[in-house]
Amino acid sequence: MKRNIILMADIVKSRKIPARRTADNLKLLANTTNKKFKSEILSPLTITLGDEFQAVIKDVISGIRIIIFIEEFCIEKDVGFKLRYVLVNGEIETPINRKIAYGMLGEGLTRARETINNQKKSGERFFFLTDKNASELNSLFILYQSFIDDWKPRDFKIVSDFINLDDYKLVAEKNQKSVSLMWKRRKSLKIKEYKTIKNLITQYYGLV
Repeated sequence: MKRNIILMADIVKSRKIPARRTADNLKLLANTTNKKFKSEILSPLTITLGDEFQAVIKDVISGIRIIIFIEEFCIEKDVGFKLRYVLVNGEIETPINRKIAYGMLGEGLTRARETINNQKKSGERFFFLTDKNASELNSLFILYQSFIDDWKPRDFKIVSDFINLDDYKLVAEKNQKSVSLMWKRRKSLKIKEYKTIKNLITQYYGLV
């Protein structure tokens, strides 16, 4: 039986976050991701229990790209929550539902559900059960999380500008701040280090 790449995610400590804002932002996140990665998603990101979603992805590379996009989207939009992800390579016994990731059954989905529940105790927001390189991928994402979780909500706008514009001079111009201040902010926010680990992940899996 063919194995599939299953992406599952839930909101960390969702009970402590205003429900209405959470629902609206999670819906926006899912819709935006589904449109951007339409050709790489077999069964679209579907909100299942109000504070989580699942999807079936074309391959591991696409899953990684989607996760990084979502993380940067959450910063750009300041959605007010963080997500815990698992990416699992497993069997789906029923036909893939191309319209909604719901009503499918199989060992892979069960494994993904068990894994994400177990991850709640670890504090790590990213976990991969994908292939022989999963151990290396998990290690890289521990470093990735260390940078992205260190940013405070008050920094999100400028972090997003640094991610999108890269050049601190352009960021200074956009925010009407001094070039020297933005140089210091880029250094203190460890933007270079974040982009380095991001590039290591993407280069490792042949995304660039």
